[in-house]
Amino acid sequence: MNILLTGGAGFIGRWVAKQLLADGHSVWALDDLSNGREQNIAEFREHPGFKAFIKGSILDESLMESLFHTHSFDICYHLGASINVQDSIDDPRTTFNNDTIGTFYIMEQCRKHNVKVVFMSTCMVYDRCIDEEGITEKHPIKPASPYAGAKIAAENMVLSYYFAYGLPTVVIRPFNTYGPFQKTGGEGGVVAIFVKNKIAGKDVNIYGEGTQTRDLLYVEDCARFVVEAGYSDKVNGHIVNAGLGRDISINELALLIVGDSSRIHHVEHIHPQSEIQKLLCNYAKANELLGWKPLVSLEEGIKRTEQWITSTDLI
Repeated sequence: MNILLTGGAGFIGRWVAKQLLADGHSVWALDDLSNGREQNIAEFREHPGFKAFIKGSILDESLMESLFHTHSFDICYHLGASINVQDSIDDPRTTFNNDTIGTFYIMEQCRKHNVKVVFMSTCMVYDRCIDEEGITEKHPIKPASPYAGAKIAAENMVLSYYFAYGLPTVVIRPFNTYGPFQKTGGEGGVVAIFVKNKIAGKDVNIYGEGTQTRDLLYVEDCARFVVEAGYSDKVNGHIVNAGLGRDISINELALLIVGDSSRIHHVEHIHPQSEIQKLLCNYAKANELLGWKPLVSLEEGIKRTEQWITSTDLI
């Protein structure tokens, strides 16, 4: 198939591209590089299925029109977005424009050209988990940040194109994803930051009390979920979660990674109002509709991430 991948030079986008190419598809990767990096996809440049990297924005309507008119896409995996919670609090306009208006521009082109849409949302739209059954797709939502609010608005628009036009669309909500190629600096995920500090011999800082929990999904498991959502008609018109099905407190995670409690410190939280105290995924729907389940344990995923960071120049 011919596939447009927005956010294709991003952390998860890079792994989705790898999976799509391995499956034999033709991939056009679009990214404005506000968060993604060209080196993430450097290894695909000579792959016969990798048709082009386009540096550009989903807010550029003329570019969108040209891409969709020139190439007969079968699926659009729409991962391009502003993803940082604190950035959305500091500058909600940019996040809203990218995540909501940009998604509208994508949807319009997909409607005109009858292209299936796999829309990457986030677990950050949910209210806190209240039991050990985990968060299903029917769990209450709570937009505790402009990022979450923008994603919810975009989700509803994506689903409206399914109901109003019969356009095949699916909203996917992966839980906290980590692994190789994730940034290890301030914009990175908690696992990448903790692992980098461990390797560099630095202490780790935890926002708040550290009792907040996260369900951490290894990036190759996430990419497999994203890709398979595009292949299946069973998920059209649905919202689908993906996660490990196990949560861990940030305190426990830090100790698991660093192994020395004296190197772990707590600092004042930068956005306590947008913190979700407990995130635990129930991925039964993904298993039922896609036959998907995570294959990489947290311990194995951390090991792979540490090996990757050690082998790069990110320290």
